[in-house]
Amino acid sequence: MVRRRGTVFAHQGPVRTCIGCRARTSPSELLRVVVVDGAVVPDTRRRLPGRGAWLHPDPGCLRDAEKRRAFPRAFRVQGPLDVDGLRGHLEQQAKQVAGSPRDPQEARKQVDPS
Repeated sequence: MVRRRGTVFAHQGPVRTCIGCRARTSPSELLRVVVVDGAVVPDTRRRLPGRGAWLHPDPGCLRDAEKRRAFPRAFRVQGPLDVDGLRGHLEQQAKQVAGSPRDPQEARKQVDPS
């Protein structure tokens, strides 16, 4: 349910925009991020206070958001923000997804080789 410019779709429920690629989609597909002490941190439980922004959990969208200087604009703050913690979180998520088998039987074989 991604909306790019020029396309039309009937949305059901809330819609958020990724600050990296500017695609509109449901919040379940995006990661909410907030600023804590000058650093952009992931809000995985979507409970942290303050102004939030939405980003695809993809290093490419993070790179695009940094290149466009979207974080200070989205959070309405002056100056640069530290995104190293967010970058580390996205890399860790990518490793978990890449390292986990898709088939549950394969997961059991890795745990119990007998």
